[in-house]
Amino acid sequence: MPPVIDKTKCIGCGTCAEICNSSLFVFNREKDKYPQVKFPEECWHCDSCVLDCPTKAISLRVPLAYSLMHVDASSIHENK
Repeated sequence: MPPVIDKTKCIGCGTCAEICNSSLFVFNREKDKYPQVKFPEECWHCDSCVLDCPTKAISLRVPLAYSLMHVDASSIHENK
């Protein structure tokens, strides 16, 4: 799931577009007031844009499958 930009907080600095390893943001300062997420399927959910945004205007919606914790079945012991 792509990052979400809160336009009430975004100042249009372009940090997210500069820092994104996947280049999923497109930001043309002459035409756009805010960066746009143009390639949402390319998001790796690395959290770089969220961490580096100076106004905390970006949030990530991490897919459920990415947020589930993996537990090795051999490490689970039954209490008898």
